[in-house]
Amino acid sequence: MRCCIDTNILISAGLFPGSVPALALSKAMSPPNTAIVCDYSIDEAHRVIHQKFPSKANDLDMFIRRILFTVEPVSTPVSLHDSENAIRDIIDRPILRAAIKAGADILLTGDKDFTESSVVNPKIMTAAQFISHRE
Repeated sequence: MRCCIDTNILISAGLFPGSVPALALSKAMSPPNTAIVCDYSIDEAHRVIHQKFPSKANDLDMFIRRILFTVEPVSTPVSLHDSENAIRDIIDRPILRAAIKAGADILLTGDKDFTESSVVNPKIMTAAQFISHRE
């Protein structure tokens, strides 16, 4: 299963090893799953960490560099996708766009703009839902 990792999962997994998001990321990176992350999420994670947790910036930078050996990076398409209108926060829309373009089966997130949307493809799942999900 192709699992697109949202920014909040990246940040939580990087800051809190052993947390539910970190376990979900680990599962997404383990066969038969393939974890993907878009360049937009990576940039957003760096920006958020440097603003909100500057003392943790180096740790997160190293975490992201390390996981990119296993996670498939994908570019964020510029052209809009019809499904984006289901996402309230326009800042989150490029992540959905990248997930769709990359053929993600699941978008792994803790963001209510995704979890409360009507998007069905890719399937929107929280970290806890993904951990308990059986293929």
